Amino acid sequence: MNNEAIIRAEQVQDKTPIEKINRAAFEGDDEVELVNALRDSGCEYLSLVAEMDDKVVAFILFTPVTLTGNHSNLKLLGLAPMAVLPEYQSQGIGSALVKQGLEECRARGYDAIVVLGHADYYPKFGFVPSDEYGIQSEYDVPREVFMIQELVPGCLKGKSGVIQYHQAFRDMG
Repeated sequence: MNNEAIIRAEQVQDKTPIEKINRAAFEGDDEVELVNALRDSGCEYLSLVAEMDDKVVAFILFTPVTLTGNHSNLKLLGLAPMAVLPEYQSQGIGSALVKQGLEECRARGYDAIVVLGHADYYPKFGFVPSDEYGIQSEYDVPREVFMIQELVPGCLKGKSGVIQYHQAFRDMG
């Protein structure tokens, strides 16, 4: 049994295991439908999986988001969803996925990443409440759960507005 997760890009054969991970980690099929809609939309995305014990046990997805106003020069992504099979949680697999995902996003030239997630989890990766930059979520959520991280230091200086997710997120509403 291998104790270290192997993180790699999603491949076509990972679709069914990713669906199983999302169903196990979240109640219902909303995340399954969201991920499939995002894939089908043709938008550019980054999807990574973690393998352990010769099976896919975790998944993370980054998709384009926009900041309202005249900020079209910013390349932004939203992290959502991220899921780990329950029996593999609390082993650092999710953390490894987030770290690798952020490095991949940086390497691909993205400026910043937003996440709507646990206020106690994401700050350890460098995320801060987005309102520290004058940036809000299009969703009515508590300030501490909508966070952002600059991958390019200073890229958000003087920027403000509302982050808008891909249409697939709004269609799930």
